[in-house]
Amino acid sequence: TNFTISSPANAVIGRYNLILQVTSGNKIFSRFLGQFVLLFNPWCQGDDVYMANENERQEYVLNENGIMFVGNAKYIEARGWYYGQFQDDMLNICLTMLDLSLYYRQDPAIDVSRRGDPKYVGRVISSMINGNDNDNGVLLGKWQGSFHSHENPSRWDGSVVILQKWRQDNYKPVQYGQCWVFAGVMCTVLRCLGIPTRLISNFNSAHDVDRNLSIDKYYDSSGKSLNIGKDSTWDYHVWNESWFVRPDLGTLYNGWQVLDATPQEQSK
Repeated sequence: TNFTISSPANAVIGRYNLILQVTSGNKIFSRFLGQFVLLFNPWCQGDDVYMANENERQEYVLNENGIMFVGNAKYIEARGWYYGQFQDDMLNICLTMLDLSLYYRQDPAIDVSRRGDPKYVGRVISSMINGNDNDNGVLLGKWQGSFHSHENPSRWDGSVVILQKWRQDNYKPVQYGQCWVFAGVMCTVLRCLGIPTRLISNFNSAHDVDRNLSIDKYYDSSGKSLNIGKDSTWDYHVWNESWFVRPDLGTLYNGWQVLDATPQEQSK
């Protein structure tokens, strides 16, 4: 006998058990048939992550290799990065990541019920890529001092080894990451789950800590610089954009959505 299962386009992603139940008179027989995994589907028109252009689907969902831009505005360097989202065990690791999050631990039923929403899944993953919330995150960030006892962030060239090491170390954060590493790993996880994702690089990148959308510098009456502001400008910053609709904001906001896994400020 052949079975066809049609899931709704907004179904919750994750692992499902398939059980056959036969009722005969007043007897009920149940039989476990197996497991399957449901993901977001950029080929399906009803899905929030639907992407109409096949070339873009090939690039932002299926491509396992990419280039990221780092350096500074006068010397921009292109680095290769291996996303490897279809490699052995990547799917298991990415699904486990959802179950390790603080969101799941606080309320498993509500967390799972929201996994059909790419906005929600994007936020959970962006929180899980860094280990700064004491949530078993994938990578610990480090920007100064010595790296001799662990991996210097500039040595990484792909996500697979990082995610495998995270799992082998019983989900302890891998040391160390910086913005492009967080973004590369996040791209792997989101593409693996079916959400079209790309990397964005910005040079002379403003880091505004007090949310007034300006970089504030302070001087005394004689013009001497005062070291009291925490705003800064970075040589460059790398983050992600994912493609999905925004029914909460209106159609004007459909398309590429910013997600940033680098732990700059407290989540939320």
